Amino acid sequence: AFITNAVRCVPPANKPTSTEIHACRPFLAAQLAGLPNLKVVVALGEIAHQSAVKACGGKLPKAPFGHGNVHRLHGQHFGAVTLIDCFHPSRINTSTGRLTPDMFDAVFEAALAARA
Repeated sequence: AFITNAVRCVPPANKPTSTEIHACRPFLAAQLAGLPNLKVVVALGEIAHQSAVKACGGKLPKAPFGHGNVHRLHGQHFGAVTLIDCFHPSRINTSTGRLTPDMFDAVFEAALAARA
């Protein structure tokens, strides 16, 4: 397992701008390219999803974000990767029930199954 952020520093109010997201994408792409055995990426939230899709060479219209969505991507520096989307585990998502423990667990069960 390898954990990283789509945006490398915490922006004001913890809400990255599109400029910050775009500026950080090369770092994410380089980190992913440095993992030759990469099989599965779990994106925690829509920003992570968008950054992962673009870092892996995918197109956003062909890979829409949605909790539990599974996408097959092909990176420039690695082979096929499975991207699995998850709502961000923020307090607002967990306290409102938008993301439950069972939903969170299911994403990682799917990730374990996809790595085989």
